[in-house]
Amino acid sequence: MANTERNSLGGRLARYARVGTAVGGLAARFAGERVLGMTLERDKHAAELRVALGGLKGPLMKVAQLLSTIPDALPQEYVAELQQLQSDAPAMGWPFVKRRMAAELGPAWHKRFRGFEQTAAAAASLGQVHRAEGPDGRRLACKLQYPDMASAVEADLRQLALIFAIFERYDSAISTRQIQAEIAARLREELDYEREAKHARLYRAMLADTAGVHVPDVVGDLSTRRLLTMEWVDGRRILDFVAEHPDARNDLAMNMFRAWYVPFYAYGVIHGDPHLGNYTVRPDRSINLLDFGCIRVFRPSFVKGVTDLYNALRTGDDELAVESYRIWGFANPTKELVDVLNIWARFVYAPLMEDRDRRIQDSDTGLYGRETAEKVHAELRRVGGVEIPREFVFMDRAAIGLGSVFLHLKAEVNWYRLFQELIAGFDVDALAARQATALEAQGLPLPE
Repeated sequence: MANTERNSLGGRLARYARVGTAVGGLAARFAGERVLGMTLERDKHAAELRVALGGLKGPLMKVAQLLSTIPDALPQEYVAELQQLQSDAPAMGWPFVKRRMAAELGPAWHKRFRGFEQTAAAAASLGQVHRAEGPDGRRLACKLQYPDMASAVEADLRQLALIFAIFERYDSAISTRQIQAEIAARLREELDYEREAKHARLYRAMLADTAGVHVPDVVGDLSTRRLLTMEWVDGRRILDFVAEHPDARNDLAMNMFRAWYVPFYAYGVIHGDPHLGNYTVRPDRSINLLDFGCIRVFRPSFVKGVTDLYNALRTGDDELAVESYRIWGFANPTKELVDVLNIWARFVYAPLMEDRDRRIQDSDTGLYGRETAEKVHAELRRVGGVEIPREFVFMDRAAIGLGSVFLHLKAEVNWYRLFQELIAGFDVDALAARQATALEAQGLPLPE
């Protein structure tokens, strides 16, 4: 097998056959509801779709999980079901693993390890992780990509396009064209483990002076485009840790806040996947970041737009708010549209406005931002809809994903002071210089 996976016609056709029933059924039922006046039992069909997608190993399951965390991407019934999808997928057997490892490191690959566990320690949507031991005795984590993932990604992105087209015909409140383009770009990037290695090294550098956060080291000579080897870091799942140490809630929340937002406000970089499986907790309550496939680099001006909108909402500066949305990529934001977008912005920024300890959300609905998202959706439909800019997608997703984690933690933190620490002395030119230096050091491109 070559070191690069082929995006083969046969692989795509096989993938279409596997996902076609689930997505085709969705299309037929929505068409029936709209054209023939049939009633679509959304709850029932959403559950059926979850079961169908849950049986698939690969990117469509990852996309489904991702969609469930982007406000307004799908109706609530589907969000509730897709959130139940698990990241663990059936693992490759040992004979398959041996062939894959030989394809990446050569036929004598096993001689480059002192030990390599046959059973996967974790299995996810695009690959699986094996514990190993390096020749120097160092404990390692080897993430090996499943075969033919390039074909699977392209096939699943075609199905994603169909899903979005269906929902836009059903509800035109939000144009999903840019959402689709952004998801596709990030998902294709996740296939490239060499790029992920660069992202991991970037995060290790950006967070080197941030207490409470650890990024494992990359082992470059045991990594390829489809194999990523890093040091193994011990840690426990966050909810398991909190169950035994409930007094750790606030410490963990503050460590996670810094892990996500120090890189953003200092370098214009954000981790786009705050999934519970992407970090673990050490005994000292510090956290390990484990996955760097979904990383988003922003234009410095976009980050300035985030701080400008915060200041605009605090001071009531309507012109600054309009300019912030324009910088983010909202085309010709009218006052009416800005008023609607500000409903969402005030919700997201609310914890950062009050200089006191508080929960991330006042209500205990269990779904962070759901009530506000539904209100915004209805208002967007009233004003004629909006196209979400590409850069906004994963910034919003990170905010909602982290908010959901903080909600589950029941953390009570002074978010205002945490935020003020991050933006103190914010200077967009200084950020641009830091970003350029950091990206160049890792061989990564500047944002377009």
